[in-house]
Order: sequence, then C-alpha cells, then structure tokens
Amino acid sequence: MKQLDDFLIGAATAAHQVEGHNIHSDYWMMEHIKHSDFVEPSGAAVDHYHRYAEDIRLLAASGCNAYRFSIEWARVEPEEGRFDPAAIDHYRKVLDCCADNGLTPVVTLYHFSSPAWLIGKGGWCRPYVIDAFTKYVRHVMEALGDRLPYICTINEANMGGQLNKIAADMMKAGKKKEGSVQVGTNTGLNLKAIFLGMLEQGKAFHCSPFGVNTFLKPRKPKQEKNVMEAHRAAVQVIKELSPASKAGLTLSLFDYQPTADGQAQAEKLWHEDFGFYLPYFKDDDFLGIQNYSRKIIDADGAREHAPGTPLTQMGYEDYPASIGNVLRRVAKDFHGELLVTENGLATSDDNRRCAFIREAVAGVLAAREGGIPVNGYFYWSLLDNFEWQAGYSKTFGLIGVDRETQERHPKDSLLVLGGLFDEKR
Repeated sequence: MKQLDDFLIGAATAAHQVEGHNIHSDYWMMEHIKHSDFVEPSGAAVDHYHRYAEDIRLLAASGCNAYRFSIEWARVEPEEGRFDPAAIDHYRKVLDCCADNGLTPVVTLYHFSSPAWLIGKGGWCRPYVIDAFTKYVRHVMEALGDRLPYICTINEANMGGQLNKIAADMMKAGKKKEGSVQVGTNTGLNLKAIFLGMLEQGKAFHCSPFGVNTFLKPRKPKQEKNVMEAHRAAVQVIKELSPASKAGLTLSLFDYQPTADGQAQAEKLWHEDFGFYLPYFKDDDFLGIQNYSRKIIDADGAREHAPGTPLTQMGYEDYPASIGNVLRRVAKDFHGELLVTENGLATSDDNRRCAFIREAVAGVLAAREGGIPVNGYFYWSLLDNFEWQAGYSKTFGLIGVDRETQERHPKDSLLVLGGLFDEKR
C-alpha cells in the first residue's frame, strides 16, 4: 500500500475492558451482584494497568504509529470531588510510554464505565451528568491536556439511542437478536433474572431499581441531549485549556444498505444514529467513526441474515467493505477530519482477521483518495479483552492473552496491521 506519512495506523483499547480491578466503577458493581447480566466478572482483565509498557512496545514494534486508549473516570475520581493523583500519574506514564515508542496517543476521556457514585445520583439520564463530567474533564486537562493531540470526549455517544431502538424492537418481537447493536450483550437472561438483577442494582447504587442509568442503558432523545450537552461542555474546557488539542467524539454507525423499498426506512435509521446528533458535534475538529458491519434494510427495517451469510462471533455479518461506505456517508454532512476509531473482527480465525484488516483499510484509503478527509485507522482491539456483558468469549484482539499467566501472544494480524505501509517506506 502507498506510504502515508500523515496517516495514523494503530489499535484501540478501553480502560475497563483491559486494565483490571476497576473497583470504583459502576460495571464492577454490576458484575458482582447475584443476578448479574454479565456472563462473568472482569476481574484482573488482561492486566493492562500494569503491563501497558509491554503492550505498547508490541504495538510499536509491529510498525504502527498510534495508540487509542481511554482514561478511566472511576480511577481519577473514585469519590465525588476527590481526585486521585496516583491515577493521573499512571496515565501520564502511559503517555510517556507512547512518546518513547513513537506512538501518537488518541485519548478517550469516557469509554462506557462511570464512577459508581455518578449512577447513584441519576447517571447519564440526568442533567447532573453535564456538570459532573465537565469537572472531571477539567481536572484531566489541567494535568495532561498539553500532551493530548487528539481527544475523544465520549465513546459512541449515540449508544443510548441505539439501545433504545433495540429495547423497542424487543417489546414488539419478544427477543433480542445478536449483532443488533455494536457492543457485547448477554441475551440469555430470563425475565425473572432481569427483574432480580434490577432490584440488586438499585440496592447497590442506593437508588430506585428503575433509576440505574448507566451509559449502556436505553435513552430517549430528550435524555440523549444530556449526553450531548456533556460533550459540548467538555469541548469548551478542552479548547480553553489546550487550544492545540483536537477535540471530537465517536459514534457507533452501521452501513445501512436499503433494498428497493427500504430507502425511507434506511434514511430514518441513519437520522436516528447520526443526524439527530450532528448539531452537537458539527463544529468539532474531528469525528471518530466506529463501524463493524452492514445491515440490509427493507420497508420493515433490518432484515434477518440470509442463510450462509458469514457471521462474526458477535453475530454481525463479516463485511469489511462497510467502513468505506460509512465514511462516504458521514462526509456528506460532517466536513471536518475523520478518524476510524474502531473497526475490527471477532473471530478465532486469525487468517480471516488478516484478510479483514487488508480489505477494510483498502476501503478506508480508497475513500481518502476519493477526497474524504480520513486521517487514521484504529483496529479494535489491541488485545483480546472483556467484551462487557459477553465476557471474554469474543476475540477481537491482535494480541492473545493467557488470562491465567497474563502472557501475551501476538498474532499474525498485528504484523499485518503494522506492516500495511512497509513496502513503500
């Protein structure tokens, strides 16, 4: 492939999914109730909190030039108003390690996991979150802001809206389909277990069982505005304290492909995923695009997969061309810089992962050559990790991990990603 000196190529992680022992977070609490909707707890995860230097060196040695990771709010502010200097010092060391290894850091300030105290105060459905998130962002920016060239405020800021659609579909159909949303879920719970889990969550967070508003819960449009106002307030703080930093957010987006009678439905779905949020980020420096697959849309909505369709472990169609299509669709309405902040394949077949990466990145570069201002690609994920409610069963990683010994096992796909531009260097 053609050498691109200004193109970021790397992999991504999220703190709760890789660091381990995130004990002050909402998800840690939910993982440990009796009727948890997580198939297993995160535990030590893959111990990236202590082994980040090894992981970063492996990423750099492959030939990659960038690393996307998240700062964990629950570590930085484990109790409301009490900021832990040790946590900030840890992430300073991670940034130092990136610099020492020639990697550009792309830092996400919020990636799904929240401090437990926030949930007890209403979580992400209440306007309170705007002020709380802004104070956290200010603290991080005052300490680290001049070292952050790219800042994603909120990961997949539209996820609550997507989950709300899925919840509505479940009410109609009585079941949830795997692959209907781009996050690990557990569809094996019965109604009794769900109800008992809600009661236990309410007790854990000292609030109503109907008021446990974590980030990965369905939200109606009015509630989603709190998330987007939190983003806008964060961008103001970023620009105040570090004007040179590029600020944006990331969105979860499907490649909606309409049939002859599905155009109107596809446009409706795209507006719900993208257009509704656009006014809140249209003036940002960049937008992070997170895409894993396509959906075929007819007049009734998303079609079931046809027999024989190749599927990933997540239940998505294995369709690497989707990322190029989504970039072109986004660029019609958002005219700033684009980064592919997540794209990847959950599979036990690393040969297929290698091919997927080549095909997906070829589509990204074709979009770029066609005038789309996309300047980076981050594969998800650097490590096999904790896929939320689905636990450790989904293997996206470029690096396998023996979770008993925490020994790293780099896969061929890591070298494929890092070597994409080698032939022209």
